[in-house]
Amino acid sequence: MTRLRTRTPVAILGAGLTGMSAAYHLGRAGVACRLFEQLPRPGGHAITFEEEGYRFDRTGHLLHLRDPEIRRLALGWIGPDHLEVERASRIWSHGVYTRYPFQANTWGLPPEVAYECLLGFIRAQAAHAEQATQAGGNARGPRNFEEFCLRHFGEGISRHFMIPYNARLWGVPATEITADWCARFVPLPRLEDVVAGAVGMQGPELGYNTRFVYPKRGIGQLAEGLARDLPREGVCRGAELGRAPQAVDFRARELLFEDEVVSYDVLLSSAPLPALVQLLVQAPAEVTRAAAALRCTHLYYLDVALDAPCGKPLHWVYVPEAKYPFYRVGCYSNFSPEMAPPGKAGLYVELADRSPPEMEKLLPEVSSGLTEMGLIDGPSVVRFARLRRIDHAYVVFDHAYYASLEVVRPFLAGQQILSAGRYGGWNYSSMEDALRFGRDAAEEAMTLLGGRG
Repeated sequence: MTRLRTRTPVAILGAGLTGMSAAYHLGRAGVACRLFEQLPRPGGHAITFEEEGYRFDRTGHLLHLRDPEIRRLALGWIGPDHLEVERASRIWSHGVYTRYPFQANTWGLPPEVAYECLLGFIRAQAAHAEQATQAGGNARGPRNFEEFCLRHFGEGISRHFMIPYNARLWGVPATEITADWCARFVPLPRLEDVVAGAVGMQGPELGYNTRFVYPKRGIGQLAEGLARDLPREGVCRGAELGRAPQAVDFRARELLFEDEVVSYDVLLSSAPLPALVQLLVQAPAEVTRAAAALRCTHLYYLDVALDAPCGKPLHWVYVPEAKYPFYRVGCYSNFSPEMAPPGKAGLYVELADRSPPEMEKLLPEVSSGLTEMGLIDGPSVVRFARLRRIDHAYVVFDHAYYASLEVVRPFLAGQQILSAGRYGGWNYSSMEDALRFGRDAAEEAMTLLGGRG
């Protein structure tokens, strides 16, 4: 079959938030591009399903908007139907709820647990200060996330929350993860914060996510609004859905489809980085090996429709204890009442086990845990539960992470390939970051186009 041959200055792979943001900014600058998405709808993970009047995102997707330009754009794409929400999150452990973050809120735990956490924190701070003094400011950094936790939080907080919870979240032991991902996402409280939180003094909320923006009908409103705002003619033609190249000939700078060959000057990809490298025709062996060493975990979770309101007015709950099959539970309808029919609720339940679950065994365990937590009155209020899977959930910051990227990234840059986004950049980041990554990649593409002569 003769394939159509076409050309575009910038080809974009992936119509998630990063890819669409890049196409939007290129279009605004008058730079022609084509945006290809293998799925039948745009949005990537930022989409919303609807069933029987219940709306479900791909688990919790909340907007933390700090960049003024990104905030203006995001709220414009969502429109007036959005909420500004103060976080209501808790930790469930030892049969009680405590405030988030655990490391600064041990009040309410059994006295022996709170004592162990507080004393361990004080000892860890003293040991760290002594080591820093002895090393003259040249103390060795933590070799993994477990060491990071023990150094900053002490044995009690690490054992009761930080290490088990993060092992369940990431799907790998804490010793396999470096601490490089956590500077922004793991609050480091002061001693006075920890002491105040141990005696019940209600200090200010800590962490990057104390407030968030949420569209009233689900996070899909953001992706849908952005997709509508893409140019439909002229320089761009919106997202071309159900379209994924079979291969990328990086030497010829061509995308090879079954029915078309698309020549490009710059390729901008938000596809998962290892998947992009697999598409490259005859990539160097060292690049292929490095990309294959990049790890991520998948995630199984349940969307649960309730025939009653959620029993607690919480947005999400962290669950560190191994006796529960889930590590986090969130309530969509506590984000916005329009996420469920009146008087009902919708939950997401993120599962700690990465193996395919047996629903007949899993659902009674989940219902029992949710009942124990007071989120439901019993299994009878569960209208239905849908098992979902996210193939790329969390990038694993293991000990091969940086060495692998140091091989892959320079090679791609030398081929006029920009790999951006949470999975294109292979990082841990937010939706605001995804929009910013797209904007920045568009600017970089325009720089490359300007210097190609």
